[in-house]
Amino acid sequence: MTRAPSASDEPAEGPSRAPAGIGALGEFIKTQRRLAALSQRELARLADVSDAYLSQLERGLHEPSVRVVNGLSQALNLPADNLLRYLGGAGGHAEPSSTEDAIFADDRLSNAQKQSLLDVYRAFVAANAETRPRRQ
Repeated sequence: MTRAPSASDEPAEGPSRAPAGIGALGEFIKTQRRLAALSQRELARLADVSDAYLSQLERGLHEPSVRVVNGLSQALNLPADNLLRYLGGAGGHAEPSSTEDAIFADDRLSNAQKQSLLDVYRAFVAANAETRPRRQ
């Protein structure tokens, strides 16, 4: 005896149906949180979101609102554009557009190595900004 299909036979919504880039954004948020030495709970509090929601964002289960992106960017001390760039990435991979983005995106480096490189890079940039004559 066969039965008629029911709503429970439909595939569940999940990460496979999430827009491209959501997973990459989640990984980026997680990497930035770890580089900042913050727990999920600490970042959630700073960004004014729940712990559970931040966990879901990091796993690529939700697309954040503009308010959430702004909260995360302030909490992580990053421009919101750095987060938004991942939402438009084809196939979930955003192209690095700066040296810092390239360092963040390099899976061959540990988080500690990424942080060390960023510290050195930012120190060089700051030193050069102080000594470089202004263009007219």
